[in-house]
Amino acid sequence: MSEILEIVMIVAFGASWPLNVLKSYRARTAKGQSLPFLVLIFCGYIAGIASKFLNETYMSEFSSKWYVLIFYFINLTMVGIDLLIYARNARLDKNAAKAA
Repeated sequence: MSEILEIVMIVAFGASWPLNVLKSYRARTAKGQSLPFLVLIFCGYIAGIASKFLNETYMSEFSSKWYVLIFYFINLTMVGIDLLIYARNARLDKNAAKAA
């Protein structure tokens, strides 16, 4: 049951990432985004994944509970994509400032 609740939490928290990635991509600017926030969330997902691998109880039941990690990796991937888009948008902002 705790795994189901954890999945609900991860899905609820991560449901907005695809929309945020799309919004960031379309905006073509890094204004209004926070790099420290994105890095903190990215590191948080890495810590969550690491905690699963370091948890002996979880690992002993990994064959029946592997699905929990999928949601962590999906969210980590979405935040990673948003970080890449942030870098692109910051570069676009810098080039626009030079041109102006």
